[in-house]
Amino acid sequence: MTQIKAALAAPAAQGGMTRRSLRARSGRAALEHRPERWLPAFGKRRCKNKSLEHRPGSDLRDDALEPAALALARGAARAGLSRLHALQALRCAATLGLAVALARLAGALIETGQLDGIALGLAGACLLAGAGLGSLIEAHSAALEAKVAVALVDAAEARLAAMPARAAADLPRGAVIAGLQRHPGALARLVVSHAAARRMMALGPVLTAGAVAPVSWQAAVALLLATPVMIVFFALVGGLIRDRAALQEAALGRLATQFADRVRVLPTILAAHGLPRETAKLDRRLKTYADGTMGVLAVAFLNAGVLDFFASLAIAILAVFLGLGHLGLAEIPGFAHLALWQSLLILLLAPEYFLPFRRYAELYHAKAEGEAAAEALAWVFSEEAETRPERGAVPAVPGARGLVLPYAGPVADFDLPETGLVAVTGPSGAGKSTLLRVLAGIEAPLAGAFRLPAQGVAASWVSLDTPIPAGTLGAAIADGAPATPEAVAAAAATLGLSEDPHWPGGLDAPVRAGAENLSGGQRVRVAVARLLLRPGTAFCDEPTAKLDPANAARVRQALASAARTRLVLVATHDPALAAMADRRIALRPTHCERQAA
Repeated sequence: MTQIKAALAAPAAQGGMTRRSLRARSGRAALEHRPERWLPAFGKRRCKNKSLEHRPGSDLRDDALEPAALALARGAARAGLSRLHALQALRCAATLGLAVALARLAGALIETGQLDGIALGLAGACLLAGAGLGSLIEAHSAALEAKVAVALVDAAEARLAAMPARAAADLPRGAVIAGLQRHPGALARLVVSHAAARRMMALGPVLTAGAVAPVSWQAAVALLLATPVMIVFFALVGGLIRDRAALQEAALGRLATQFADRVRVLPTILAAHGLPRETAKLDRRLKTYADGTMGVLAVAFLNAGVLDFFASLAIAILAVFLGLGHLGLAEIPGFAHLALWQSLLILLLAPEYFLPFRRYAELYHAKAEGEAAAEALAWVFSEEAETRPERGAVPAVPGARGLVLPYAGPVADFDLPETGLVAVTGPSGAGKSTLLRVLAGIEAPLAGAFRLPAQGVAASWVSLDTPIPAGTLGAAIADGAPATPEAVAAAAATLGLSEDPHWPGGLDAPVRAGAENLSGGQRVRVAVARLLLRPGTAFCDEPTAKLDPANAARVRQALASAARTRLVLVATHDPALAAMADRRIALRPTHCERQAA
């Protein structure tokens, strides 16, 4: 989840790039780039009946156009669900056996005053088996839900890693972060707990009625006749719960986005003395959301309460019929002339008949929340999230052909060397940083294609906002690279980090959370030191900005040294760094800037 938050928190304008996204873009796949390379490959999975289209808020059925998030969740749960269903069937059988044993035991005790040893032993065995199976079911269900939730989070992380930075920045960050904390779990409950309850609602009553039928088929039929009432009520109440749950999920997304926006502009709010006003606004919206949540729960409780009423009514009717038969006051077929243990068995099994319906009713709100979560996770698998750019032919040699940058326009074709220092120059706003992000695979061009040298290892990214983890200077430079302590020390010395008077402690100098104790220049020098430990292509956005002359000279020499063995691309305004370059890519002002001039 930390990687998700970091990806969402890095604005596209800053060109932030995580290690995971760089590694995902490394290797051969990143060398031959077409614009559609990073477009989402996910979508909705069509099932057998393609004529049924899914609509938001409609029932998510197996034969409909199934949301891909739901398809992924069901696929992750499929193998585990078979075992869960088997355990549930065994527990149901143990419960039925316990009911038979208790009925025989109680009947014998009342009629003869003696204990039935066989019935007592059977009751104990069934009780222990049911308890053990219940524990297994709970543990297996929890583990399976966790597995499904992790699969959904992994899919979201992969989508964010493959998404261009500008598209990620356009997502409502608060809604996405809050949603990824709730939606995977809600969808997991839908495909595990709710699916298990639905299966038992179909299997449990049939097994229970089958156990009652040998004693009194009329009583079994009476129980079966109560089933349509349950189904009709589910149909009537289900739509109301589903619609309210969908509205609540949308309201939560808006609330999370509003909160994230206010955190982002908190300094402005404080400067304008607007904190009490904004706090009051959020309090009102939070109360509205809480009231809506209570409304959903009220409908869910009403659903369970009405089912309890019908179940109690059916059990009471059976008890009256059986009582009249035992008292000889009425000759009701199937309820008269029964042994005491048989009547007790019917009364014990009647609640078990309705128990799966009650369990399903308790989880009906989970169904509504899961369906809403499947819709809310559509951005992870959306095929329409980005416009497919014009396809371009991949160049035969490293370089770019027909490249059109977002907001900056077309770029003249250029070639790239296998190794060397390449400087991207031009006035502010010409698209230097954008070109660098496109070549690094962070953003997709509007048209054209490019090829990078085949170096086959992960790339490096250097910018003023390079993420630095908390820890020590040595750990920040190594950052997971397979480098020896001597190599880390040499890289730090090359950039003057181990002797920085403003950051004492050498390689053991502390790095606070969020690198809050580092300046922008120190961040850049740490990023360049990392670059020296990694042999892949390096992308450097203004690496000498905010540096004093001495440290700027160190960075220039480090980049020139690294460029002897790999390709180093730099976007820069530094004339001295540009003069050291083996090749330059000069960008012209954008069309809008030329008009303004």
